[in-house]
Amino acid sequence: MPTTRFWKFRKKIILLVSITALILIFTAALLNLQASEEMRSLVAEQFNQEQLVIARHIGRSIEKELNFFKTELSLLNNNIRAHPFRSKAAFDRVQETLSHITHGGVSRIEIIDRDKKEIYLFRPNSRWSVLKTEDEALEALKKVSAPDIENTRISQPIIDSGGIHLILAVALSNDPAKQLLLKVNVSRFLAPFMKNVRSGKTGYAWIIDGNGTFLFHPETEFVGQNAFEARKAKGPDIPFKIINMIQKQKMLKGFEGTGWYFSGWHRGLTGNIKKLIAYCPAFISDRPPQKWAVAVVAPVSEIEDALKKGSEFQLLLQGFVILVIFSSAGMFVFFLTRWSHFLEKTVEERTSDLKKSEEKYRSLVESAEDFIFTVAVDGRLQSVNSFTANFFGGPPEYFNHKPLTSLFPDDVAEKQIRLIRLVYTHGKSIRDEFEIGMEENKIWISANFMPIKNEAGEISAILCIARDITENKNLEKQLVNTEKLASLGTLAAGVAHEVNNPLGVILGFCDLLLQKTDPHSRTYEDLKTIERQGLHCKEVVENLLSFARLGQGDYEYTDLNHCLREIIKVVNHTLQMNDIELVTDLGGNLPLVRGEFRQLQQVFLNLINNGVAAMNGGGLLRIRTGFDKNRRKAVVEIKDNGCGIRSEDMDRIFEPFFTTKPEGEGTGLGLFVSYGIVTKFGGSIECSSSRASTLGKQKGTVFTVRLAIKTREGE
Repeated sequence: MPTTRFWKFRKKIILLVSITALILIFTAALLNLQASEEMRSLVAEQFNQEQLVIARHIGRSIEKELNFFKTELSLLNNNIRAHPFRSKAAFDRVQETLSHITHGGVSRIEIIDRDKKEIYLFRPNSRWSVLKTEDEALEALKKVSAPDIENTRISQPIIDSGGIHLILAVALSNDPAKQLLLKVNVSRFLAPFMKNVRSGKTGYAWIIDGNGTFLFHPETEFVGQNAFEARKAKGPDIPFKIINMIQKQKMLKGFEGTGWYFSGWHRGLTGNIKKLIAYCPAFISDRPPQKWAVAVVAPVSEIEDALKKGSEFQLLLQGFVILVIFSSAGMFVFFLTRWSHFLEKTVEERTSDLKKSEEKYRSLVESAEDFIFTVAVDGRLQSVNSFTANFFGGPPEYFNHKPLTSLFPDDVAEKQIRLIRLVYTHGKSIRDEFEIGMEENKIWISANFMPIKNEAGEISAILCIARDITENKNLEKQLVNTEKLASLGTLAAGVAHEVNNPLGVILGFCDLLLQKTDPHSRTYEDLKTIERQGLHCKEVVENLLSFARLGQGDYEYTDLNHCLREIIKVVNHTLQMNDIELVTDLGGNLPLVRGEFRQLQQVFLNLINNGVAAMNGGGLLRIRTGFDKNRRKAVVEIKDNGCGIRSEDMDRIFEPFFTTKPEGEGTGLGLFVSYGIVTKFGGSIECSSSRASTLGKQKGTVFTVRLAIKTREGE
């Protein structure tokens, strides 16, 4: 009887333990399954975030390159303004622009004359050609919308027998009836950003335009086709409902995000393949509005390898847990805790990888030679890159949480704060230009204020990317000064001609009176005084007329170094008398330059004398010659460390009769005549000056003369 009771009790215990074990095993299995799914979901989301960073980088790179094209096209338009577009000067400007942008897929530059139905075609390193075209050929221009002088328009992608192209167009500033076009091969343009993109081991990127057409895809047969139709044609039995929904509802509407979908292929593999996708817009143009969508995709199998070891360990752990459950519930808790630690370690590793990826792209910002900073709506800085901090003198940490006035002057900072509030209000980027005074120097920057949105779609900060455009502004100022000098030259020539005739009559009658007057009389001396002053007036008139005779006469070619050595012999005594040290650096093997020997000597003598006058009490005068390979011109640089020229006088130094010397010490015609001589021979003369040694610049003035050279054909 006791034995029977014991066996019944043992059966109950065994049954209870078995049921408890099954419940515990089932519970453990559910917990492990849930943990695996959470880990899969977490790793997939982190992987997608890394893909989103890649997509953003591609989108920003495309926007930056297109902005570079628009800048080059605008500069070319401004450069052509001063020259007929059929001239050699215009051709040289176009070729110089092509050399800057052909690497980015630009195949050619065109100027279209709608009225004459002509296309002026410019290709790299070849002469321009003129093509007659029919009306339908001009219809392509309508796809750009109506370009004007101020704004560069970008067309929708144009698909033809030659591939996919973009057209950037702007109206010629000197002839708005003509259109300046830049034709970009989209495949070549996108290849540098897309070809080597890898997400994981086999992931890749693709791009569609606003109409859903593939502009880039590793499956080359997709390029140029509608994305929906191309997928359906390749996999008619595969449901593409999810990716079609993502593309229609998100990508084509300019949203940014991540997700997943099923595909029927991936790099040669076929079947029902689940893929992860991250996408973001690339803003191509505002007028007309145009966005492309960049997508980075990879199969879910990319993260399976990372989870495989964990899954194998999980199976072993479950088997071990089954044995441990019967011996100790505590051991089960121990191993469950150990498994939790393993999950935390995996998450930390993935987080570390994500941080490394973020650091990689942060280094791109830090290495950029642009002003990049983020700012809150109240105008306080949140972060600045190293270039900005170094430029304004301090470490990046110093400027954190400081007002904008710690970087910029008060008036500039207030204007920027107004723009920042507009960006916060409207959620759109704003671009503007600012002039910043740096002691005695001024710089211009072009700044673009862009909203940074959080996951909720709210603007959390404003990103500003600014670039120094001082050189471009100086170029614009030089163009204005050139036009002004041309007008002054015409005016001076007219005045000179009007004065020359009565002056000749005065000198003629003076000569007649001298012949009739006793040389020993007082009257004779008075007449000689009139004659001397009349001859001086005649010399001034001749200087004015020499400026007006631009481009007249036959060209001669001169040895530039020999010309300078001869004039140095002339002024050497003057330099010694004024305690001025002369340092020369005359480059070797310089080609002959276009210009008459004596007239070029007059130019260099004027520049040297100006330098001597600026170094009252002694100084250092440097004369250097060389060859500018980019511009194909010989260069003469005459530099002094004198008092410098005031900034308000810089725009007037080449004007006739303008001088900074005391009254009676200068006529104000030296630089005016020098400018005319250099321009007559196809050269240019530029001046830069500083009245104080600051920001790496030495006190003094530099005149740079560029002269055309004799080519092999003997131009």
